[in-house]
Amino acid sequence: MQRLLIPLAAISLLLAGCAGSTNAAAQVVPTGETLMNNTIAVSGTGQVTGTPDTLIIDLGVQVLRPSVSEATREAARLAQAVIDALKAEGVTEKDIQTTNYSIWPEYDYRNDSQVLRGYRVSNTVSAKIRELDKAGEVIDAATAAGGNDAVVNGIRFDLEADGALITAAREAAWNDAKAKAEQLAALAEVRLGKAVSISETSSPIPPPILYAGARAEEAFDTATPIQPGESSVSVVVTVQFAIE
Repeated sequence: MQRLLIPLAAISLLLAGCAGSTNAAAQVVPTGETLMNNTIAVSGTGQVTGTPDTLIIDLGVQVLRPSVSEATREAARLAQAVIDALKAEGVTEKDIQTTNYSIWPEYDYRNDSQVLRGYRVSNTVSAKIRELDKAGEVIDAATAAGGNDAVVNGIRFDLEADGALITAAREAAWNDAKAKAEQLAALAEVRLGKAVSISETSSPIPPPILYAGARAEEAFDTATPIQPGESSVSVVVTVQFAIE
């Protein structure tokens, strides 16, 4: 058995005809899909650069001792010394966060057998340094406090006060999108209307990492140089403009 599907608009017209009205006219109401088809959709990109205002360093200690108790005890002492050194150099407590704590046995492999060397404990923190002109001094003080068991896993720069940069990048992205839409409208010989849909994505573009992976004994000979360089903020806007 086949079903006959009659669109609602057709039923309305049929009923109007049955009513005998001689002035009845069919009115097409544009749907949301039709409205979206009468648009020009473009994406614009804006990117601005600025000097980073924060350095984030991942550092701590790795201790190897014959027993777990000795390793954990020494790691705790040295890790606390590193944290105290960071605080003494002006890093606030809220800007210091433990990121890793682990314990594992370490073996030497000889003649198809393994010999226990001891237990290694790793205790690392992430610290935010907001006074970039003192970053080298802070790193040197913290690694000195950790002694030969200190490790630095890496650093990265950040733009925490990036509001002005995002505003500028957003404006540049909008201008880029509008210029593209105006060109497309001119090529299509139509009049560009107002924006009917706008979406945005933004992301920082990190600068190169200039210092990473050093053991403490390699860092004591000279002061650690830190160059923040520049960091970028990128904003992408996607806009749909109506066609008038």
